Amino acid sequence: MDCALDNGVRGIGAQCGGGCTCSTCHGFVDHVWFASVGGPVGDEADILEFTPGRRATSRLTCQIVIRDELDGLVVHVPPAE
Repeated sequence: MDCALDNGVRGIGAQCGGGCTCSTCHGFVDHVWFASVGGPVGDEADILEFTPGRRATSRLTCQIVIRDELDGLVVHVPPAE
Protein backbone atom coordinates (compact mmCIF):
# COMPACT_ATOMS: atom_id res chain seq x y z
CA MET A 1 0.00 0.00 0.00
CA ASP A 2 2.74 2.46 0.92
CA CYS A 3 4.62 1.69 -2.31
CA ALA A 4 1.44 2.30 -4.31
CA LEU A 5 0.74 5.59 -2.55
CA ASP A 6 4.35 6.74 -2.89
CA ASN A 7 4.18 6.08 -6.63
CA GLY A 8 0.76 7.54 -7.38
CA VAL A 9 -1.00 4.28 -8.24
CA ARG A 10 -4.63 5.10 -8.96
CA GLY A 11 -7.28 3.01 -7.24
CA ILE A 12 -5.48 2.52 -3.93
CA GLY A 13 -7.34 4.77 -1.50
CA ALA A 14 -5.85 3.59 1.80
CA GLN A 15 -8.44 5.49 3.80
CA CYS A 16 -7.52 3.79 7.08
CA GLY A 17 -3.80 4.41 6.60
CA GLY A 18 -2.85 0.75 6.77
CA GLY A 19 -4.88 -0.14 9.84
CA CYS A 20 -6.59 -3.11 8.15
CA THR A 21 -10.02 -1.67 8.87
CA CYS A 22 -11.28 -0.98 5.35
CA SER A 23 -10.78 -2.40 1.89
CA THR A 24 -9.76 0.73 -0.01
CA CYS A 25 -6.30 -0.75 -0.67
CA HIS A 26 -7.71 -3.98 -2.16
CA GLY A 27 -5.58 -5.48 -4.90
CA PHE A 28 -5.17 -8.73 -6.82
CA VAL A 29 -1.75 -10.32 -6.41
CA ASP A 30 -0.63 -11.68 -9.78
CA HIS A 31 -1.12 -15.45 -9.77
CA VAL A 32 2.62 -15.99 -10.38
CA TRP A 33 3.39 -14.21 -7.09
CA PHE A 34 0.53 -15.37 -4.87
CA ALA A 35 2.33 -18.35 -3.33
CA SER A 36 5.28 -16.12 -2.40
CA VAL A 37 3.06 -13.42 -0.90
CA GLY A 38 0.66 -15.81 0.81
CA GLY A 39 -3.03 -15.49 1.44
CA PRO A 40 -4.94 -13.28 3.84
CA VAL A 41 -5.39 -14.29 7.47
CA GLY A 42 -7.18 -12.94 10.53
CA ASP A 43 -8.80 -9.52 10.23
CA GLU A 44 -7.68 -9.17 6.62
CA ALA A 45 -9.49 -12.37 5.62
CA ASP A 46 -12.60 -11.18 7.49
CA ILE A 47 -12.61 -7.80 5.71
CA LEU A 48 -12.06 -9.39 2.31
CA GLU A 49 -15.15 -11.59 2.84
CA PHE A 50 -17.24 -8.45 2.30
CA THR A 51 -15.09 -6.75 -0.34
CA PRO A 52 -16.84 -6.32 -3.70
CA GLY A 53 -15.03 -7.95 -6.60
CA ARG A 54 -12.94 -10.21 -4.37
CA ARG A 55 -10.92 -12.89 -6.19
CA ALA A 56 -8.87 -15.88 -5.06
CA THR A 57 -5.70 -13.75 -5.14
CA SER A 58 -7.18 -10.72 -3.37
CA ARG A 59 -5.18 -9.05 -0.61
CA LEU A 60 -5.36 -5.81 1.28
CA THR A 61 -2.15 -4.27 0.09
CA CYS A 62 -1.54 -2.69 3.51
CA GLN A 63 -1.01 -6.21 4.84
CA ILE A 64 1.62 -7.32 2.32
CA VAL A 65 5.01 -7.15 4.00
CA ILE A 66 7.58 -6.17 1.40
CA ARG A 67 10.69 -8.37 1.54
CA ASP A 68 13.69 -8.81 -0.76
CA GLU A 69 12.24 -11.98 -2.29
CA LEU A 70 9.19 -9.99 -3.46
CA ASP A 71 11.28 -7.70 -5.68
CA GLY A 72 9.26 -7.34 -8.89
CA LEU A 73 5.92 -8.20 -7.25
CA VAL A 74 2.93 -7.51 -9.47
CA VAL A 75 -0.37 -6.44 -7.89
CA HIS A 76 -3.35 -5.47 -10.04
CA VAL A 77 -5.75 -2.73 -8.97
CA PRO A 78 -9.43 -3.69 -9.20
CA PRO A 79 -11.49 -1.80 -11.74
CA ALA A 80 -13.48 1.14 -10.36
CA GLU A 81 -17.03 0.23 -9.47
